[in-house]
Amino acid sequence: MTDASTGKVVVNRAMSLDGFIAGPGHTMDWVFEHMTSAMFPEVMAATGAMLIGRGTYEAGKRMSAENTGYDGGAQFVLTHRPPDEPDPAVTFLTCDIEEAVSTARRAAGDKNLEILGADVAAQCLARGLVDEILVYVLPVLLGDGVRFVPPGLDRIDLEPFSTVQSDGVTMLRFHVRKQVPPGPLDGRGPGG
Repeated sequence: MTDASTGKVVVNRAMSLDGFIAGPGHTMDWVFEHMTSAMFPEVMAATGAMLIGRGTYEAGKRMSAENTGYDGGAQFVLTHRPPDEPDPAVTFLTCDIEEAVSTARRAAGDKNLEILGADVAAQCLARGLVDEILVYVLPVLLGDGVRFVPPGLDRIDLEPFSTVQSDGVTMLRFHVRKQVPPGPLDGRGPGG
C-alpha cells in the first residue's frame, strides 16, 4: 500500500473554552464529563488509524477505567522510549514524524489518520502534514494545563468549514491552508 491514501490527516482535539487540551497533571477526566463516543459517530467511522504522542498514550492508559468506547482503528505511539513491556494493541514508533505519519496512513487505508497529542500534532502542523483540524470545544474553563499547541509553532492559517453542536459540545472543523513557498517574483524567494 502507498501513501496515496484517500483519507486525510486530522488533528483531533477536545479543548476547554480557555484553550487547554489537558488539565494540570495531564488530566483529561473532564472531557468524559461532557463527551461520549456516541456524540459524533461520523468522526469515529471515518478514522482508520491514530498516531499518538507518548504523553497522550500514558494519560489514556491512566483513564482506561473510563472505558470511552472509542475505536479509532490501529494505534501508533511515537516515542523516544518504547515501554519495557509491549502493549499488544499498540505499535510503538521511534522514527521521525514524516515516517510515523506515512506508516500510520498506510494502516488507515482509505480512512483518516487521527493525530492526538500536543507535541505530535505540533510536529505534524509544522511540517505541513495536516489536512484538517477538528476541535470539540467543551463548556469548561480549566485555568491551566496543556495548551492546544506548545509555544514556538509558526502561524498556520485555517479555513473553517463546519460547526455542529451536540449537548453543549461544539465541534469546529477547519481545513489547514497549505503554505505556498515564496516564489522568485515576490521578493522573498531566491532571485527576489
